[in-house]
Amino acid sequence: MRVLVVTAVPAERDAVTAAAGPPPREVRLPGGTLLHRVRPGDADGPVLDVLAAGVGPAAAAAGAATALTAAAVTGEPYELVVAAGIAGGFAPRAALGGVVVSDTIVAPDLGAQSSDGGFLSLDELGFGVIEHRVPERLARTVAEATGGVRGAVLTVTSATGTAERAAELTARHPDAVAEGMEGFGVAEAAVAHRVPVVELRAVSNAVGPRDRGAWRIGAALTALTGAFRRLSPVLEPEVLT
Repeated sequence: MRVLVVTAVPAERDAVTAAAGPPPREVRLPGGTLLHRVRPGDADGPVLDVLAAGVGPAAAAAGAATALTAAAVTGEPYELVVAAGIAGGFAPRAALGGVVVSDTIVAPDLGAQSSDGGFLSLDELGFGVIEHRVPERLARTVAEATGGVRGAVLTVTSATGTAERAAELTARHPDAVAEGMEGFGVAEAAVAHRVPVVELRAVSNAVGPRDRGAWRIGAALTALTGAFRRLSPVLEPEVLT
């Protein structure tokens, strides 16, 4: 089974590849895109190609699409895409150092402000979609394997920095467990290639007022490694539906 894992930055990529024993093998794609390839567990386990695509949904979509296209052209398509990294968690559902797993991957800002001061999403405007739903069995399997809290993972282009903004997001998306900056871009690329996608993140900080002293980035990266170590043995084709 071949799995594409898309992170934002090298520290997240390295946390994922640390779940495997041997060092990763570097694979250079046309155009210079660099994948780190590992196989956690035994020789029959999944192959993970891990990409640090850059910060934000545009960079994530471009990187994921490049890797997916290259795999398809060579006749070795991916069977699963995972958007991965660290995230802000919505308290009290997602605790610092915990893991979250997406039921849906949502772009909460994709839309327009209305004349009455409200917000109209892209799907309400009739121009597209703002969420991608993860197959139920896939979301359940990933959550059970990693101990992750299931819910909506939001993709924002500006990290939340106030209690008011956090309240606005949870009012519109009451099932939200975390926010990141890449998941929806990864999902758009995966959906275009008809490949299942799920988002798996470890919580480094609470969504709300920015308090850098309370961030636990190191603990979150360690939790991300542990999550992928537990996840790899259960990744089988039958969980993708």
